[in-house]
Amino acid sequence: MIYPTRSAVLLTAAGVLFSLVVAAVSPTNWLIGLTWPVAGLLLFGVDAMQGGRRVGARVELPPLLYVGETRDAIIRLGAFQGRSPKTVEVALSLPSQMTAEDDGRALIAVQEGGGSGRLPVTATRRGMARFDRLWLRWTGPLGLAWHQEEIALDAAVPVLPDIRPVHRHGAAIFQRNALQGLVAQLERGDGSDFDALTEFQQGMDKRAIDWKQSARHLKLHARQYRNERNNQIVFAIDSGRQMSEPIAGLPRVDRAVSAALLTAWVALKMGDRVALHSFDSRPRVASGLVSGAGAFTELERMAAEIDYSGEETNYTFALTTLAARLTRRSMVILFTEFTDLISVDFMVRAARRLVQTHLVLVVVLRDEELESIVEREPGDAGDVIRTITASDLLKERRVALTRLQHLGVHVIESDYDKVGEQLLHGYLDLKRRNLL
Repeated sequence: MIYPTRSAVLLTAAGVLFSLVVAAVSPTNWLIGLTWPVAGLLLFGVDAMQGGRRVGARVELPPLLYVGETRDAIIRLGAFQGRSPKTVEVALSLPSQMTAEDDGRALIAVQEGGGSGRLPVTATRRGMARFDRLWLRWTGPLGLAWHQEEIALDAAVPVLPDIRPVHRHGAAIFQRNALQGLVAQLERGDGSDFDALTEFQQGMDKRAIDWKQSARHLKLHARQYRNERNNQIVFAIDSGRQMSEPIAGLPRVDRAVSAALLTAWVALKMGDRVALHSFDSRPRVASGLVSGAGAFTELERMAAEIDYSGEETNYTFALTTLAARLTRRSMVILFTEFTDLISVDFMVRAARRLVQTHLVLVVVLRDEELESIVEREPGDAGDVIRTITASDLLKERRVALTRLQHLGVHVIESDYDKVGEQLLHGYLDLKRRNLL
């Protein structure tokens, strides 16, 4: 695409004014007045022909970004055919998850064989950030003609909640537990495969005492069993309307993703297999089971695919589909939120079928807003109505969680800023108890 620059427009406007003046002063010589605009058009044409042509361009993006992080997108230009410009203006289309200074525009100096430039981009929201357009613009040697190219891109960057502080915390917990013997206890605990006979220590399960061997050695000895590794841990994240609502400025689904990734990292370190699923009105993301610490990067990429949804959650469809994919008993960790009795009934029915085969752990976040309304002293009639409504909602919530517990479902109701740590401890506790 070629179009005039501001200089060309001003030059043409001045030429038109010159022609009008000549025609007014000397009507018989009006043709002389056309020399300026005609010369301007000729110069524009020459500039357009001498402006060179782009050979190629590409954008190099970081492998992933965390919310709030700023990284460079590198734009590389190929060589020009014909006369190369000194500089090229670039503009990168920004997805909703990204911001950049000057709306993603930058100026790149062109050298022999092309050029490159850096465009700092900042991640503002979790998701898969897709870049689909790059625009290039440069002028000819006379500065009268703009040359513009539009390049279609197929590039994407996963944007994740910044779990690095939590990750470091999880690593510290894992290391501390390893030093204290917890990892060894998990591997050599209350499983079904006999591992060793050891002297009974305070805190051990008294049911593990081997009375025959104790009588023979005149000391209490206990049997230790090796817990099964390679357990299947499935993180099922509800991304429906309720989970997309914010709590303390961050959507619930983002907090669920952070907690799931933290626990998944520890689970992979413990030798378990991990899968990631998300759903709203229907299943959306299904990673399949992965194992090994190296698989964590793939889980992070899959987590970025979990989008925000305004649709109501369909527990029956989602959990039935999930159960059909599981070939053996698994620990299913379900992150969800509910505010009405109808959705609770559907969730309880789906959980009842799921818990018959699998170990189910439901994770919900405490609704601190409702709790604050109930605890607040009402000042007027409106406050009284809000207090009664909030109290009823909390009662329904407790009834729902109690119904789940009566089914054999394990429940974690956590503060929003502690959900990762509480889930990690819950996972380790269930594993220690060998409930899988």
